[in-house]
Amino acid sequence: MIQIQNLTFQYKKQEALFTDLSFNQQNGNIVGLLGKNGAGKSTFLQLISGLLQPQMGELIINGFKPFDRMPDFLADLYMVSEEFSFPSITIGVYIKATAPLYPKFDYVKMNNILQEFELDSKNSLNGLSHGQRKKFLIAFALSTNCSLLILDEPTNGLDIPSKSLFRKILVSSVTDEQLVLISTHQVKDIETIIDKIVVLDEGKMVFNESVFDISQQWQFKTVTSLSGIETPIYQEKCLGGHRIIIPANAIEETEIDIELLFNAIINKVTLKSESYAV
Repeated sequence: MIQIQNLTFQYKKQEALFTDLSFNQQNGNIVGLLGKNGAGKSTFLQLISGLLQPQMGELIINGFKPFDRMPDFLADLYMVSEEFSFPSITIGVYIKATAPLYPKFDYVKMNNILQEFELDSKNSLNGLSHGQRKKFLIAFALSTNCSLLILDEPTNGLDIPSKSLFRKILVSSVTDEQLVLISTHQVKDIETIIDKIVVLDEGKMVFNESVFDISQQWQFKTVTSLSGIETPIYQEKCLGGHRIIIPANAIEETEIDIELLFNAIINKVTLKSESYAV
């Protein structure tokens, strides 16, 4: 569970990245965290995981102040960073040495995911490709069964079949007792697995909606012409026509175009919502 109230953070000799930031999220969700380059997504994840300390405000994760780095806090949170390194050991040795740090670690789940990712416990970690090491890290993270899983650009380095397998494994591995926070620019890789979309922009959470609520409020379509369509809420030209966002109706429900929605939010288009006006 994430509880953030009136948080302020800035790096030395720089303007404040976050000012009076508030955000709350309960377990039982897979949340997509989106934002432009430089919006502060990685910093936000480091604050949550206790790698950085805010100057002001309250930050409580699973009942702990992250920067205190208490053992019980560290044992129930796992972060897959975009950049990572491993010692020169095998997968099996790494699991034997590291898994005991996580009381809820599931060795059976670990072995099953390794098989699905076609990884052998005898493989040397540093002998694997970047994509293979990323798959191992994802497998280990899911096997910890931590209450909070943070995945920073998890599909970077994965080929197309591996991305599909990642989605399948993630959905089948997490439970309602867990919260998964995925930060990514590759929105197409996660659009079928997240149940909430959060957008960070200019130091604020400017959008925070469930996928269900989004689908009830807006439709996302590609049309050859805007003729006969009332003024769309947002539109972009594309090959062969236009991608548009229009109000939902009771007759038809469309798939959410997360990329189009994100562009509308970043361009500060007014989206008529009960929760947010962007």
